[in-house]
Amino acid sequence: MLLDGKTAVIYGGGGAIGGAVARAFAREGARTCLAGLSPGPLEAVARDIRSSGGLVETALLDATNARAVERHADDVAAAAGSLDISMNVIQHGDVQGSPMVDMYVEDYLRPVSTAVQTFFLTARAAARHMMRQRSGVILVFGGSGNPSPGNYFGGLITAFEAMEAMRRQLAVELGEHGIRVVTLRSGGIPESLPAALAGREDIAKSIVEATLLKRAATLEEVGNAAAFAASDKAGSMTAATLNISAGALMDR
Repeated sequence: MLLDGKTAVIYGGGGAIGGAVARAFAREGARTCLAGLSPGPLEAVARDIRSSGGLVETALLDATNARAVERHADDVAAAAGSLDISMNVIQHGDVQGSPMVDMYVEDYLRPVSTAVQTFFLTARAAARHMMRQRSGVILVFGGSGNPSPGNYFGGLITAFEAMEAMRRQLAVELGEHGIRVVTLRSGGIPESLPAALAGREDIAKSIVEATLLKRAATLEEVGNAAAFAASDKAGSMTAATLNISAGALMDR
Protein backbone atom coordinates (compact mmCIF):
# COMPACT_ATOMS: atom_id res chain seq x y z
CA MET A 1 0.00 0.00 0.00
CA LEU A 2 1.23 3.48 -0.89
CA LEU A 3 0.82 5.06 2.55
CA ASP A 4 1.31 2.15 4.91
CA GLY A 5 2.50 3.40 8.29
CA LYS A 6 1.85 7.07 7.48
CA THR A 7 -0.28 9.43 9.55
CA ALA A 8 -2.31 12.07 7.69
CA VAL A 9 -4.31 15.05 8.92
CA ILE A 10 -7.04 16.38 6.63
CA TYR A 11 -8.61 19.68 7.64
CA GLY A 12 -12.10 19.83 6.18
CA GLY A 13 -12.17 16.05 6.11
CA GLY A 14 -15.96 15.92 6.10
CA GLY A 15 -16.31 17.75 2.80
CA ALA A 16 -16.46 16.31 -0.69
CA ILE A 17 -12.76 16.78 -1.48
CA GLY A 18 -11.55 16.03 2.03
CA GLY A 19 -13.69 12.91 2.26
CA ALA A 20 -12.48 11.59 -1.09
CA VAL A 21 -8.86 12.12 -0.10
CA ALA A 22 -9.42 10.59 3.33
CA ARG A 23 -10.95 7.44 1.84
CA ALA A 24 -8.05 7.08 -0.58
CA PHE A 25 -5.46 7.64 2.15
CA ALA A 26 -7.09 5.05 4.39
CA ARG A 27 -7.38 2.58 1.53
CA GLU A 28 -3.65 2.97 0.98
CA GLY A 29 -2.89 2.19 4.61
CA ALA A 30 -2.62 5.62 6.26
CA ARG A 31 -3.92 6.41 9.70
CA THR A 32 -6.22 9.29 8.80
CA CYS A 33 -7.21 12.11 11.16
CA LEU A 34 -10.22 14.14 10.03
CA ALA A 35 -10.63 17.64 11.44
CA GLY A 36 -13.51 20.02 10.93
CA LEU A 37 -16.30 22.08 12.46
CA SER A 38 -19.28 19.81 11.78
CA PRO A 39 -19.43 16.41 13.51
CA GLY A 40 -22.02 14.89 11.16
CA PRO A 41 -20.01 15.03 7.92
CA LEU A 42 -16.82 13.98 9.72
CA GLU A 43 -18.49 10.91 11.21
CA ALA A 44 -20.07 9.98 7.87
CA VAL A 45 -16.64 9.81 6.24
CA ALA A 46 -15.19 8.02 9.27
CA ARG A 47 -17.93 5.37 9.10
CA ASP A 48 -17.09 4.67 5.46
CA ILE A 49 -13.44 4.27 6.31
CA ARG A 50 -14.06 2.04 9.33
CA SER A 51 -16.45 -0.16 7.36
CA SER A 52 -13.60 -0.81 4.93
CA GLY A 53 -11.20 -1.66 7.71
CA GLY A 54 -9.30 1.64 7.66
CA LEU A 55 -7.83 3.55 10.59
CA VAL A 56 -9.51 6.89 11.23
CA GLU A 57 -10.22 9.38 13.98
CA THR A 58 -12.10 12.66 14.05
CA ALA A 59 -11.66 15.96 15.84
CA LEU A 60 -13.85 19.05 16.06
CA LEU A 61 -11.49 21.86 15.19
CA ASP A 62 -11.48 25.42 13.92
CA ALA A 63 -8.57 25.43 11.46
CA THR A 64 -8.31 29.23 11.69
CA ASN A 65 -7.52 29.03 15.42
CA ALA A 66 -3.75 28.92 15.94
CA ARG A 67 -3.78 27.39 19.40
CA ALA A 68 -6.31 24.70 18.45
CA VAL A 69 -4.37 23.76 15.32
CA GLU A 70 -1.06 23.51 17.18
CA ARG A 71 -2.56 21.47 20.01
CA HIS A 72 -4.25 19.05 17.62
CA ALA A 73 -1.06 18.54 15.58
CA ASP A 74 0.88 17.90 18.78
CA ASP A 75 -1.72 15.35 19.93
CA VAL A 76 -1.73 13.54 16.59
CA ALA A 77 2.06 13.32 16.44
CA ALA A 78 2.29 12.17 20.05
CA ALA A 79 -0.33 9.46 19.62
CA ALA A 80 0.85 8.16 16.25
CA GLY A 81 4.56 8.75 16.61
CA SER A 82 4.68 10.97 13.52
CA LEU A 83 2.73 13.46 11.43
CA ASP A 84 3.52 12.61 7.83
CA ILE A 85 0.90 14.27 5.63
CA SER A 86 -1.10 17.48 6.00
CA MET A 87 -3.83 18.71 3.68
CA ASN A 88 -6.15 21.65 4.23
CA VAL A 89 -9.41 21.74 2.25
CA ILE A 90 -11.68 23.71 4.56
CA GLN A 91 -14.27 26.04 3.09
CA HIS A 92 -13.08 29.62 2.66
CA GLY A 93 -16.45 31.37 2.70
CA ASP A 94 -16.19 32.59 -0.88
CA VAL A 95 -19.12 34.29 -2.58
CA GLN A 96 -19.52 33.32 -6.22
CA GLY A 97 -21.90 34.30 -8.99
CA SER A 98 -21.53 38.09 -8.85
CA PRO A 99 -19.20 40.29 -10.93
CA MET A 100 -16.47 41.94 -8.90
CA VAL A 101 -17.97 45.38 -9.55
CA ASP A 102 -21.15 44.28 -7.75
CA MET A 103 -19.44 42.72 -4.73
CA TYR A 104 -18.79 44.06 -1.26
CA VAL A 105 -15.10 44.24 -0.48
CA GLU A 106 -15.65 42.09 2.61
CA ASP A 107 -17.10 39.27 0.50
CA TYR A 108 -14.23 39.46 -1.97
CA LEU A 109 -11.52 39.45 0.69
CA ARG A 110 -13.01 36.78 2.97
CA PRO A 111 -11.78 33.71 1.02
CA VAL A 112 -8.37 35.31 0.52
CA SER A 113 -7.79 36.08 4.19
CA THR A 114 -9.28 32.77 5.33
CA ALA A 115 -7.22 30.71 2.88
CA VAL A 116 -3.97 32.45 3.78
CA GLN A 117 -4.61 32.25 7.52
CA THR A 118 -5.68 28.62 7.70
CA PHE A 119 -3.03 27.34 5.28
CA PHE A 120 -0.33 29.21 7.18
CA LEU A 121 -1.47 27.77 10.51
CA THR A 122 -1.91 24.17 9.45
CA ALA A 123 1.26 24.06 7.33
CA ARG A 124 3.26 25.62 10.15
CA ALA A 125 1.94 23.14 12.70
CA ALA A 126 2.69 20.17 10.48
CA ALA A 127 6.10 21.45 9.37
CA ARG A 128 7.33 21.80 12.93
CA HIS A 129 6.84 18.08 13.45
CA MET A 130 8.03 17.12 9.97
CA MET A 131 11.27 19.05 10.45
CA ARG A 132 12.10 16.92 13.47
CA GLN A 133 11.27 13.78 11.48
CA ARG A 134 13.24 14.99 8.43
CA SER A 135 10.30 13.98 6.24
CA GLY A 136 6.72 14.88 5.41
CA VAL A 137 4.32 16.08 2.72
CA ILE A 138 2.08 19.16 2.69
CA LEU A 139 -0.60 19.03 0.02
CA VAL A 140 -2.48 22.00 -1.41
CA PHE A 141 -5.71 21.75 -3.38
CA GLY A 142 -7.00 24.15 -6.01
CA GLY A 143 -4.11 25.74 -7.81
CA SER A 144 -4.28 28.77 -10.03
CA GLY A 145 -5.69 29.12 -13.51
CA ASN A 146 -7.24 31.61 -15.88
CA PRO A 147 -10.77 32.75 -14.99
CA SER A 148 -13.24 31.70 -17.67
CA PRO A 149 -15.79 34.05 -19.28
CA GLY A 150 -19.23 33.93 -17.74
CA ASN A 151 -18.11 32.49 -14.41
CA TYR A 152 -17.83 34.89 -11.49
CA PHE A 153 -15.56 33.39 -8.85
CA GLY A 154 -15.28 36.37 -6.52
CA GLY A 155 -12.10 36.16 -4.44
CA LEU A 156 -11.60 32.43 -4.99
CA ILE A 157 -8.99 32.75 -7.76
CA THR A 158 -7.08 35.33 -5.74
CA ALA A 159 -7.13 32.95 -2.77
CA PHE A 160 -5.75 30.14 -4.95
CA GLU A 161 -2.99 32.42 -6.26
CA ALA A 162 -2.05 33.36 -2.69
CA MET A 163 -1.88 29.71 -1.67
CA GLU A 164 0.34 28.95 -4.68
CA ALA A 165 2.76 31.69 -3.59
CA MET A 166 2.78 30.18 -0.11
CA ARG A 167 3.33 26.70 -1.54
CA ARG A 168 6.38 27.85 -3.46
CA GLN A 169 7.84 29.64 -0.44
CA LEU A 170 7.21 26.67 1.86
CA ALA A 171 8.81 24.29 -0.62
CA VAL A 172 11.95 26.44 -0.72
CA GLU A 173 12.19 26.80 3.04
CA LEU A 174 11.33 23.20 3.95
CA GLY A 175 13.08 21.25 1.20
CA GLU A 176 16.35 20.97 3.11
CA HIS A 177 14.42 19.25 5.91
CA GLY A 178 13.08 16.56 3.59
CA ILE A 179 9.59 18.04 3.40
CA ARG A 180 7.73 18.17 0.10
CA VAL A 181 4.97 20.65 -0.84
CA VAL A 182 2.71 19.83 -3.80
CA THR A 183 -0.46 21.34 -5.25
CA LEU A 184 -3.25 19.36 -6.91
CA ARG A 185 -4.80 21.48 -9.70
CA SER A 186 -8.22 20.23 -10.76
CA GLY A 187 -9.87 22.92 -12.85
CA GLY A 188 -13.11 22.15 -11.01
CA ILE A 189 -14.89 19.03 -9.76
CA PRO A 190 -18.64 19.05 -10.54
CA GLU A 191 -19.29 16.48 -7.79
CA SER A 192 -17.86 18.88 -5.22
CA LEU A 193 -19.90 21.98 -6.07
CA PRO A 194 -21.27 23.59 -2.89
CA ALA A 195 -24.97 23.16 -2.15
CA ALA A 196 -25.71 26.71 -3.30
CA LEU A 197 -24.36 25.89 -6.76
CA ALA A 198 -25.19 22.18 -7.00
CA GLY A 199 -28.24 22.84 -9.15
CA ARG A 200 -26.38 25.05 -11.60
CA GLU A 201 -26.03 22.72 -14.57
CA ASP A 202 -24.37 25.54 -16.52
CA ILE A 203 -21.45 25.59 -14.10
CA ALA A 204 -20.91 21.83 -14.29
CA LYS A 205 -21.21 22.02 -18.07
CA SER A 206 -18.65 24.83 -18.31
CA ILE A 207 -16.17 22.81 -16.24
CA VAL A 208 -16.51 19.84 -18.59
CA GLU A 209 -16.40 21.92 -21.78
CA ALA A 210 -13.12 23.52 -20.70
CA THR A 211 -11.37 20.14 -20.59
CA LEU A 212 -9.59 18.38 -23.44
CA LEU A 213 -10.95 14.99 -22.40
CA LYS A 214 -14.52 16.35 -22.32
CA ARG A 215 -14.98 15.11 -18.79
CA ALA A 216 -13.91 16.51 -15.45
CA ALA A 217 -11.86 14.70 -12.85
CA THR A 218 -13.90 12.67 -10.40
CA LEU A 219 -13.66 12.74 -6.63
CA GLU A 220 -12.16 9.26 -6.70
CA GLU A 221 -9.46 10.48 -9.09
CA VAL A 222 -8.71 13.40 -6.78
CA GLY A 223 -8.22 10.96 -3.91
CA ASN A 224 -6.01 8.68 -5.99
CA ALA A 225 -3.84 11.59 -7.13
CA ALA A 226 -3.49 12.88 -3.58
CA ALA A 227 -2.47 9.45 -2.33
CA PHE A 228 0.19 9.21 -5.02
CA ALA A 229 1.50 12.73 -4.35
CA ALA A 230 1.74 11.96 -0.63
CA SER A 231 3.52 8.65 -1.16
CA ASP A 232 7.18 7.79 -1.53
CA LYS A 233 6.44 7.02 -5.19
CA ALA A 234 6.39 10.80 -5.68
CA GLY A 235 9.46 11.27 -3.49
CA SER A 236 11.22 13.66 -5.90
CA MET A 237 8.15 15.88 -6.44
CA THR A 238 8.09 19.20 -4.62
CA ALA A 239 7.58 22.89 -5.43
CA ALA A 240 5.31 21.49 -8.12
CA THR A 241 1.73 21.05 -9.22
CA LEU A 242 0.05 17.79 -10.12
CA ASN A 243 -2.33 18.62 -12.96
CA ILE A 244 -5.50 16.53 -12.75
CA SER A 245 -7.68 18.96 -14.74
CA ALA A 246 -8.33 16.66 -17.72
CA GLY A 247 -6.60 19.28 -19.85
CA ALA A 248 -8.55 22.32 -18.68
CA LEU A 249 -5.35 23.80 -17.26
CA MET A 250 -2.45 23.55 -19.67
CA ASP A 251 1.12 23.38 -18.37
CA ARG A 252 4.05 24.65 -20.39
